[in-house]
Amino acid sequence: MTVTRISEFRAQPGQETALCNLINQFLPAIEGSAGCVSCQLLQGQDDPTRIVAVEVWDSVESHKASLQNIPPDVMAQAMLLLAGTPQGEYFVPR
Repeated sequence: MTVTRISEFRAQPGQETALCNLINQFLPAIEGSAGCVSCQLLQGQDDPTRIVAVEVWDSVESHKASLQNIPPDVMAQAMLLLAGTPQGEYFVPR
C-alpha cells in the first residue's frame, strides 16, 4: 500500500515564484529517491502564496529518507522565502 504526503508551504507575499522555482530545483532529487511513486507541486489559484506538494511513496520511511537528498543550502534558501513553518501530513488510501 502506498502513502501520500501532502505538504503545504506559505510563501511570503511577492516570493511565490521564487519559492516555486526553488522547490522545482530539488523535485528531481525527490522524484529520483527510492520509493517515490510520484511528486507534484501545485500553487493556489485564488491564493498564490499557498503552495502544496503532493507526493506518493511506497512508505513513510522512504519519504523521510528522501529528505536527505535536499541540499542544506537549498533548504536554508527556501526557509527565507516562507511566511511560516511548512505543514505536512501522511494519508493512506481507503
